[in-house]
Amino acid sequence: MSCMGTTLPEPWLNEATVEYARRHADDDVRQLALQGTKSKEINLQRALDQIRGKQMARRKLPTWASNSDIWYPPHLSMEQCSSEQTARYKGKLVGRLFSSSLSGDGIGNLFVDLTGGFGVDFAFIVSELSTHFSSSLGESRGRLLYVEQQPHLCELARHNFQLLGLEGVEVIQGDGTEYLHTLIQARVIFLDPARRDTQGARTYAISDCTPDVLALRDKLLQKADYVVVKLSPMLDWHQAVEQLQTVTEVHILSVGNECKELLLVMKSQPSKGCKVFCVNDDTVFSYEQSCTPSLPSVLVSPSPRHWLYEPNASIMKAGCFSELAAEYPVCQLSVNTHLFLSEENISAFPGRKFQIISVSSLNKRELRTTLQGIDHANVAVRNFPMSADELRRRLKLKDGGDTYLFGVTLNDGTHALLLCSKV
Repeated sequence: MSCMGTTLPEPWLNEATVEYARRHADDDVRQLALQGTKSKEINLQRALDQIRGKQMARRKLPTWASNSDIWYPPHLSMEQCSSEQTARYKGKLVGRLFSSSLSGDGIGNLFVDLTGGFGVDFAFIVSELSTHFSSSLGESRGRLLYVEQQPHLCELARHNFQLLGLEGVEVIQGDGTEYLHTLIQARVIFLDPARRDTQGARTYAISDCTPDVLALRDKLLQKADYVVVKLSPMLDWHQAVEQLQTVTEVHILSVGNECKELLLVMKSQPSKGCKVFCVNDDTVFSYEQSCTPSLPSVLVSPSPRHWLYEPNASIMKAGCFSELAAEYPVCQLSVNTHLFLSEENISAFPGRKFQIISVSSLNKRELRTTLQGIDHANVAVRNFPMSADELRRRLKLKDGGDTYLFGVTLNDGTHALLLCSKV
């Protein structure tokens, strides 16, 4: 494992700092900061970063958290790094792309991460690629390059990659954009552009990220068969695809029904069309993005005989409601409400499932009958003139319980409440 550039004169963590972090691994970081330490050998800030990082890793990176010798970065880098679940997905994705462009001659079998950071994505991608190298290239393992501008992150990466048994990795300290121009040819380039400006505020547009992938697009595609870009889930991915023009795959990643990441795959020789993957945990719904107009939605009015379906967060982000209705025997409640109905239980539907108990208008007498005996409910609204909190207060309900209540707008423009039980 090599590193270009200046290395730190002393290790990021000395023994006294490591030992302090181990002794206080489960303690409150804020209390420790207030207490301070009298030992001059302990770097308190770095020790606190280790404690906080380890505590975050238990939830975010359980495999890494189980290794007591992993070094963690300052809080911002730890906060911005991928979760283990999304990093494993990227490993599978890059492995597939790598295999599809693999010539088997061992020449140019290069994967490079130009924005290394804490190295979570890089580590899981490399773990996946190692199986492709061994099965396809025999003795030749190809090259695996981690490029990072900040010296301390390079040192952490060098320590952690060795600890994780990642072989053949080259840690390169330098600017990723400058290093890009020195590359000959790579199979896959990965980038996770910084999404904060110089004041630390979040940014979402491609051109506002660092590096600017839009400005580098031609050079990236000149240097690699595939380019994988990780972007904010807040980004308008339709606009990003239109701007970049060479996107062949869009991956919208959700964990626990919360949208976490947007991955765009660019190809140096793009094929016609773009495939979209809506991922939520282990569920994947995919479709080919088409320029042809979608078929008109079949709309039905809800009744207690219906099952109600709420698409997962990735599908909501994709907006592929017509494609969803074409894949499953469901009908939309209304064009802009984005809830679906069927007369049978579709267990494979990618989202939450409910059984409708009753349907009510907002008439006070009808509401009293519908909500009789109910004082708690999980309230949600879809295309409705008030927020969930406003509706809950109006109905004088407490949050929680086993009852689910959806405030919706029907196809004829009227408003209704759907009382449901979750399947």
